[in-house]
Amino acid sequence: MVRHILIVDDDSEIRKLTSRYLEEQGFRTSVAASCDECERLLLSTKPDLILLDVMLPDRSGLTLCQSLRERGNQIPIILLTALKEDVDRIIGLEIGADDYMVKPFVPRELIARINAVLRRYLRATVEDRPVSRYRFDVFTLEPTVRRLSTAYGSPVELTGAEFDLLKIFLDRPGILLTREKILDLTAGRKCDPFNRSIDVLLSRLRRKLSEFSRAVLFRTIRNGGYQFTARVSAERDEQ
Repeated sequence: MVRHILIVDDDSEIRKLTSRYLEEQGFRTSVAASCDECERLLLSTKPDLILLDVMLPDRSGLTLCQSLRERGNQIPIILLTALKEDVDRIIGLEIGADDYMVKPFVPRELIARINAVLRRYLRATVEDRPVSRYRFDVFTLEPTVRRLSTAYGSPVELTGAEFDLLKIFLDRPGILLTREKILDLTAGRKCDPFNRSIDVLLSRLRRKLSEFSRAVLFRTIRNGGYQFTARVSAERDEQ
């Protein structure tokens, strides 16, 4: 996918040179000479990242950055400025900029910064999406429709409590969970540490899963709790 970079700078030479260099590196670019022009472009296009000069003719790039964040616009922003004072850098980061570069900058460093910010943003975006399905052993669990099935399409009938317990483990594969932690996650409150309902529930869940697979999916840790041992693949749908 070709990433789209919006360059906002009132210096026409900087806009031209930066645009040319980014396009040579495989990016698509748009340019704006002011905050107002940037705002107009954002009405019709959604760039993957904004290179935003701090000193612009109509108002500060810091003001624009803050305004975008307050309106819920989370497009990554790298601030550009000829000023070197730390206060501007700190303010820029505090109001929601993702990075900060002082002009004149080395073009290769700019590319490295852009790629780093895009990687962080894309990773965070993916992680924010709800999981649409979990795959483990021979099973697929779909949380939205609350369905568990085998690789052959056979449904596995679970009670609501059993389904919720299984999802807790699928969200935390390999992590040792005490009874108290599981009770807290399922009931949303602290419970009697001697409460054995989790043991009973897990025993039923194990028995139902064992009808379709011989794999040991849960490990019991003496005086510790339980650990889900199977490899889990969490899939998120594209948005």
